[in-house]
Amino acid sequence: MTTYQFALVDALEKVLPNQEPEKMDHSVLKGYAGERLSFQLAYSCQNDDRGHSGRHFRIEVISDLKAQIQLRKVGLVPCAYPCHGVADENYLSREAGLYPDVLLPFSEEEEIQAVPGQWRSLWVDIDLGEGNRQPGKYPIQLILSDALGNRLQEYTLFAEVLEGNLPEQTLLHTEWFHADCLADYYRVPVFSEEHWRIIENFMKTAVRCGVNMLLTPIFTPPLDTAKGGERTTIQLVDILYQDGKYSFKFEKLHRWISLCRKHGIQYLEISHLFSQWGAVAAPKVMAQTEEGRECKLFSWDSPAVGGEYTEFLKIFLPELKAFLKEENILGNSYFHISDEPNEDNMDSFGAAVESVRALLADCKVMDALSSFEIYRRGYVQRPVVAVNHIEPFVEAGVKNLWAYYCTGQAVDVPNRFIVMPSARNRILGVLCYIYQVEGFLHWGFNFYNSEKSIEHIDPYAVTDAGEAFPSGDPFIVYPGKDGTAYESMRSVVLEEALSDIRVLKMAEQSLGRDRVLKGIEETAGMKLSFANYPKDKSFFTALREWVDKSLQEDTGC
Repeated sequence: MTTYQFALVDALEKVLPNQEPEKMDHSVLKGYAGERLSFQLAYSCQNDDRGHSGRHFRIEVISDLKAQIQLRKVGLVPCAYPCHGVADENYLSREAGLYPDVLLPFSEEEEIQAVPGQWRSLWVDIDLGEGNRQPGKYPIQLILSDALGNRLQEYTLFAEVLEGNLPEQTLLHTEWFHADCLADYYRVPVFSEEHWRIIENFMKTAVRCGVNMLLTPIFTPPLDTAKGGERTTIQLVDILYQDGKYSFKFEKLHRWISLCRKHGIQYLEISHLFSQWGAVAAPKVMAQTEEGRECKLFSWDSPAVGGEYTEFLKIFLPELKAFLKEENILGNSYFHISDEPNEDNMDSFGAAVESVRALLADCKVMDALSSFEIYRRGYVQRPVVAVNHIEPFVEAGVKNLWAYYCTGQAVDVPNRFIVMPSARNRILGVLCYIYQVEGFLHWGFNFYNSEKSIEHIDPYAVTDAGEAFPSGDPFIVYPGKDGTAYESMRSVVLEEALSDIRVLKMAEQSLGRDRVLKGIEETAGMKLSFANYPKDKSFFTALREWVDKSLQEDTGC
């Protein structure tokens, strides 16, 4: 005989297989038109006949919002490298194991199989749409039945659509989009029609995660590549090299831009013009000769500055800019020099900057870094600063400031490793609002390679780039069987974080920024910084309640 256990669980709770989850303490989920509300149905079972009894059950959803409700299974993924040796106490665990992350397709027609003595969960999304749903409370009934139709449990909760119109997202947001990894994983030729189909599918999911800027590989991005090694060629600009002269074709780039616009991506992030960590070499640049033979124009053996590559950029960049201007997107294009320079390679980075400064004088240029000295020397126009090094930039009043985190931001500050609690992911939005950063960058939307791209990996089996980075750092979406991207718990929570910014900006329009900042601080019971913020998920419910109450008081409702 099989007995079941069920519980409604907050979206910010991670349902671990060996631990009964904390039950959700509220039955009303509140949000504004345009938001996505989420919660989980956790389940477990016990049986006394070594698993011979049926362990399957069904779920039925009854609601006027049913067309906007999506069900998915929360899948467990392996975390062989859950965290670095140096970590803080704000992790779910430091032990290797299986943890919930990937959101797998599911429909009501399917049965759910419970695992004896273990907990799993279904993820439930309620899409409130953009302005097409009247304010008010909408009941949602969940009916759980066994395989024979016997009713096991019923739940009723409410989705409340609040009065108010959220402003558009103003935070610039890029999650590095590795189009080469899509061709590699699905084993399709680069820029074949099937590859373009997959690219578009992943673009759509990126937009759902709040991405409005896309890494655009004019050349194969020189990112996370071993010195002397190379990644699969992914180059949107075709180059013909004939009689010592270059000519360029931008048809693929035009198609890329058209897809971006189709799905609401407004900004291009032009891939880096020089090698990572110091700008000592050119990126891989491929061309065709007049005989139709493909050749490598530049790569690791091409000096970044002072040689043929410098002369090439003098020809290429004006033509690229002219094309982007013709596409009416040059003003929304952001260029990179080299990723993550440090003070040890400041001279080579500075030389690379100076080699193209005049060519990019009228363009937006940004790079990720941690050193204030590099910025002070005028080498970076728009600094993208690691969140654990951002305070000197804030104190100096740096304008156009961006933030990022990756593998190195593992102590005290926010991040989204799989074994971190979801609240540590969600807090990013509130902090970006407080710090008024212009944008947020992360290197891993879908990096499906090992560290330094030595080999390709299966992200369902390897979540840490080959035990190189804490699990989850390299990607937040998983490749689906049909060429679509499967979201993760972490990607949905990231979207919630960005939604928090929009809610706070809406409140600011009525209440003023000072009052909103005071409300955040009073709700948290502390002054917030990237290293000091509420750790408990209850903060976010309380903050939304404060916003709702304050707006009602302000309007006299």
